[in-house]
Amino acid sequence: MTSPKASHASVKADASQAFSHKLSSVADAVEAFLAERLGPETQAGEITRPVRLMEAMRHAVLGGGKRLRPFLAVETARMLGGSEAGALAAGSAIELVHCYSLVHDDMPAMDDDDMRRGKPTVHKAYDEATAILVGDALQTLAFEILADSAWQPDPSIRADLVLGLAKASGLGGMVGGQILDLGAEGRFGAVSLDVEDTLQLQAMKTGAILAFSVDAGALVGGATPDQRAALWRYGLALGQAFQIADDILDREASPEAMGKATGKDKDAGKATLVDRLGIDGARAECDRLVGICEEAVSAWGDKAQTLREAARFTVARKV
Repeated sequence: MTSPKASHASVKADASQAFSHKLSSVADAVEAFLAERLGPETQAGEITRPVRLMEAMRHAVLGGGKRLRPFLAVETARMLGGSEAGALAAGSAIELVHCYSLVHDDMPAMDDDDMRRGKPTVHKAYDEATAILVGDALQTLAFEILADSAWQPDPSIRADLVLGLAKASGLGGMVGGQILDLGAEGRFGAVSLDVEDTLQLQAMKTGAILAFSVDAGALVGGATPDQRAALWRYGLALGQAFQIADDILDREASPEAMGKATGKDKDAGKATLVDRLGIDGARAECDRLVGICEEAVSAWGDKAQTLREAARFTVARKV
């Protein structure tokens, strides 16, 4: 006779496998969508597509990554009964902004990394000037996709998506968080960040884009204001949990597993919750944030199971 404990473990393993399959399925769809957008053929309104630029953009975007951000957009829209094609396009646009940020973040003036997703970073595979232009081109392509009526016929939703991504990725979001992160290293003078300062930095640098990924799915799915507010709480907590889990991995995972150098954040003096709370405290904070995520989507019951699994995956991942 199978014991209740063994039965529970089997159910948990089945749920984890089902989630992994969904994540991989969306990642494959994103890969196909982005590969088509980054093809060599000149599109309407373009004069030409420079070969070197296109090759470097494909190097930066294709063939790696969990695609968590588009996954959140797609699954949120799916939960609400929205257009999966529209959510896939919106999520892929967000992924392009994420990839652009990685290209620039890897450069010598920023984090100075040689490897990303197990292959040379763009400035190493090509050169620094090309890497700058790749980031610029990926960012603008993201907004081109969001503004295209082919993916979202409702102009008010298109406008909200463009506005939301601009805010999440700009001076009050990712870019602003990046400069706070550089400041935390002492680049612009001595600084000492407490827990609240560190949370604010991370909410901007990493959390804003992740939270908007959920909100993009809510917009495509036609969420009510109250639903959007609940999903925004989910997204903010998920973003915080993701960054803390990333900081833990930077301390504990191997470079081979991560596909990039690890331990650099501590060496650079970056502000992390691991430094402020310790490993055990950081893990406890992750668990608390997962609880917030689960509470935020409780009104959807079983329909929100994938989003609950996404929160758990975020803190349990090993890469």
